[in-house]
Formats: sequence, C-alpha cells, structure tokens
Amino acid sequence: MDYKEIDHIRHGTTTIGMVCSDGVTMGADVRATYGTYISSSEAIKVHKIDENLAMTIAGGVGDAEYLVKILKMQNELYKMDEAKPFSPRAATSILSLILQENKVYPYMVELILGGLNNGSPEIFSIDPVGGNIKESKFASTGSGSIAATGYIESIYEEGMTTQEAARHIAKALRIAMKRDTATGDGIKIVAITKKGYKEYAKEEIEKFLK
Repeated sequence: MDYKEIDHIRHGTTTIGMVCSDGVTMGADVRATYGTYISSSEAIKVHKIDENLAMTIAGGVGDAEYLVKILKMQNELYKMDEAKPFSPRAATSILSLILQENKVYPYMVELILGGLNNGSPEIFSIDPVGGNIKESKFASTGSGSIAATGYIESIYEEGMTTQEAARHIAKALRIAMKRDTATGDGIKIVAITKKGYKEYAKEEIEKFLK
C-alpha cells in the first residue's frame, strides 16, 4: 500500500482541536462514509481518554477505534503506577511509537490529541506513520478541513475561552458540511478545563449556530 492510498482513505470527515485560555476544545461531525456510501450518521469521532485528555479520529474506523482502546488501556495502567493520567505529550508519544512501528502496513488514521498537562492546554496532530506536531493554536483533519481551517484562521484569537471556541468549532463544522459530502449528520463538541471533561449537549450546539 502506498501513501496515495493512505491519503484517499483518511479523507472523509472533519475534526478540529483548539487551544484556549482555560483548556482545549475539540469537535467533529458524526458521518461515516465508505467511498460515496454514507455508512453511518452516528459515528463517534471524539473520544474521551480521561478527564484531562481526548482524541479525535479520522480515517479507517477499525484502525482508529483500536488505537483508542490501546490508549485507554495504557492510560489505566499508567494511573495504577503513577496515580495520575497521561499528559497529552505522553499519550502522543505512545501513539507515535505504535504508528511508527507499523509504518510498513500503516494504520489508516489521522489523529488530534488534546488536553491538559498540569493545567496547561496542549494540542497535537498525529499522522498515519507517527509524525506529530504540537499545535500552538489549532489543528484540523479530514476532507472538510480546508473549509473549516479557513474559518478558524479568520476568527482565532489568543485568550479565547473554551466556550467561545465551542461556538466557532460548531460554525466551522457547519461550513465544512456545506462543502464536503463526507462531513455531516451532526456535530459533537467537547471541552477540557481544570473543572474536567464536558460534552456539549445538542441543544447547546444548536444555540451556537443561531
């Protein structure tokens, strides 16, 4: 399998992660596609790893869900030894090692991992072969990411709160839905702050879009 095939498989969604003054905000649509076929309108693309950590997924569902399970398991083992969860950097390192070790037959994924490291917000983007970048502002993946990134770039300001970011992520995902057929069917947004992990209700997201 060559990298052109990887690029074809991984593009089929829109996910976004933003660094905020009080934490991180992450969101995605809920449509799953198989080529031109819409295989599900209830796909979960934002996964809670712990109260301080979440991950968005794009690409092959089986590959992505396997990595989510592995990371959750490793996080629980780490908590048993250290009495605290992974930091975003540590979780990124684990995923990067797994992906790098399998680069001959790579996992068809593109990931955003975000959360708090001793209270400081961090976002990392991770590619299919383990490359990772710490993003100082935001990251977006998937076939709708070009449209979403254009909007996020135009509104992003340092000092933005997670609540403000949630509103903008909802709007960015709506823009992506209008331009990308693989993005759609709904929106899921979460925020991680010192208060913990929050998933926004459907009614809250609808208010953001008014």
